[in-house]
Amino acid sequence: MLAELLLEIGIVLSYAVSGLVLMLIGYFVVDLLTPGRLHVILWEKKSKNAAILVASDLLSVAIIVIAAIRASADDLLLGIISTLVFGLVGIVLMALSFLLIDAFTPGRLGDMIKPDEFHPEVWVNSSAHVGIAGIMAAALL
Repeated sequence: MLAELLLEIGIVLSYAVSGLVLMLIGYFVVDLLTPGRLHVILWEKKSKNAAILVASDLLSVAIIVIAAIRASADDLLLGIISTLVFGLVGIVLMALSFLLIDAFTPGRLGDMIKPDEFHPEVWVNSSAHVGIAGIMAAALL
């Protein structure tokens, strides 16, 4: 009974660490794609646009991780690997959507996180991120 409980705790922690690593990677990708240091823009300048963008990215990565975990095989190692792979694919697709929206809209998209007022393009990007996560989740489940 105790051994079974410890095994389950290990499995949960393995998936949780995988999800956390993917969310951190997602954060750093947003940081790379936007001008300036993201932590400064979020915590010092308190940009609402940056908060929306980062929150949608983290939520989207979490949705993909949840779906990948639910779809994973009973084999823990294979489950962790597939979760990491699908999470990375989702992050790449979200970054690609960011770059595509940037290419097809006027101005520099990364500049949307600077203004103090809400910028419409942050909603477009956030919707794209959540949409990609939903599509991947549906495909996985």
